[in-house]
Amino acid sequence: MKYEEQIIEGRNAVLEAFRAGRPIDRLFVLDGCQDGPVRTIVRESRKHDVILKFTDRESLDRMSPTGKHQGVIAVAAAYEYATVADILANARKKQEPPFLILLDGIEDPHNLGAIIRTANQAGAHGVIIPKRRAVGLTATVARTSAGALNYTPVAKVNNLGTVIDELKKEGIWFVCADMGGELMYNLNLKGPIGLVIGNEGSGVGRLVKEKCDFVASIPMKGDIDSLNASVAAGVLAYEIVRQRMQG
Repeated sequence: MKYEEQIIEGRNAVLEAFRAGRPIDRLFVLDGCQDGPVRTIVRESRKHDVILKFTDRESLDRMSPTGKHQGVIAVAAAYEYATVADILANARKKQEPPFLILLDGIEDPHNLGAIIRTANQAGAHGVIIPKRRAVGLTATVARTSAGALNYTPVAKVNNLGTVIDELKKEGIWFVCADMGGELMYNLNLKGPIGLVIGNEGSGVGRLVKEKCDFVASIPMKGDIDSLNASVAAGVLAYEIVRQRMQG
């Protein structure tokens, strides 16, 4: 479901957003504020597993469009998040082996939007992102996806490594992008697969990389040693498409 990305401020407004089921990405609360309404909001945030940060009044004042935040500001996502189960159901519905794209700490909303757009065009059944240290479904992500968010589910999870372990039980193999890996053309990327793309600067984290079955490198002939994260995702996604088309 599509929403407007929104800064929600004020105790009643934030509490109503939680109770209405709005997808909240982050909650900011004035440090030391412990009255009844704030405690209720904090309980709701923990119930919905929302990122919670206690901060100072100056920070809240800078975030607030009106200055009437009452010590509470929530950042609501532009789209509702799916679940990993929804993504697997999407693959079953299409009677295709699962093709997932997992993003380890993508922080640039333009990169995330572009990857979601590529995921849709490449036939991926969904995108999985971590809850922390990564951009969520902001309005910029929605715009950059060029409408793909209406068709490609995005799940937000606590821990990518745990999700990889769970998906391996479903028979899914995982390949991550890294310059030190095997040339992608030499890998068998057919069948149920998850493609892992790392952070724009540091790449795929060590713990996540260790859980991957393959590490793939993209051949590069230029004078710099890396590609933009969304470009790398596109190159590897379409190598998976190419191999799937060969049967």
